[in-house]
Amino acid sequence: MARRVDNIGTKKVFIKIDLWWGYNNIWIREEDEWKAVFTTPERSFKPTVMFFGLKNSPTTFKTIMNEILQDLINTEKVASFIDDVIIRTETKERHNKLVEEMVKRVAEKNLYVKLEKYK
Repeated sequence: MARRVDNIGTKKVFIKIDLWWGYNNIWIREEDEWKAVFTTPERSFKPTVMFFGLKNSPTTFKTIMNEILQDLINTEKVASFIDDVIIRTETKERHNKLVEEMVKRVAEKNLYVKLEKYK
């Protein structure tokens, strides 16, 4: 069943949270590091973490976010768009608990919220 952001129903409280350095916190498996090697005139680089511009970085990161927040996404109170998370609830009390739960979960996976960019 497809989830839609515009399916707001009785939701009254909203927040958009941006993650800090999302891709750069996802390690590339050691056996796959060779796939991300790039060369400059000075030398070659073999990154150990994903970076923006690497093929499938957005898809990989989106999959990780979906796994972290799956049960919250299923309640239609949370939606994930790559490194942005939208939380929508009926009450401010429930909203605060849900924001706290989301931040705790991403922190457990070494992902961080960019506080200055939330709305």
